[in-house]
Amino acid sequence: MADTQQVDAKAAEKADRKAAKLAKQIGAFSKAHGGAEGQVAYIGQRGARIALVGEDGDWGNLVAPTYEIAQKAVEKAGITVHEDFDGEFAAKVRTGRYEWTRMAGIQVGGPSNG
Repeated sequence: MADTQQVDAKAAEKADRKAAKLAKQIGAFSKAHGGAEGQVAYIGQRGARIALVGEDGDWGNLVAPTYEIAQKAVEKAGITVHEDFDGEFAAKVRTGRYEWTRMAGIQVGGPSNG
């Protein structure tokens, strides 16, 4: 029984360290972009995606190994978290030339992605 408790304690400590590291990255993003808001989404076995949108419209993603770690990270970072990536939150995202050519590519006359 003691072995199980020790393994659980080590796993919890590792999860806390990962959440703290992600929170630090979220904080750095927020500081660089005048504040930030986020959304956590489960992405299957890979864990959870933390989508971040800065007050200046720049955006980025982080991946956490579990949804629970992602939730802890955004809580520690103290950012506003949205249930969905839609509406007013999604409208804050500013896309540039790179995104249009990479995402739309051939459809809008951008360079081929292949």
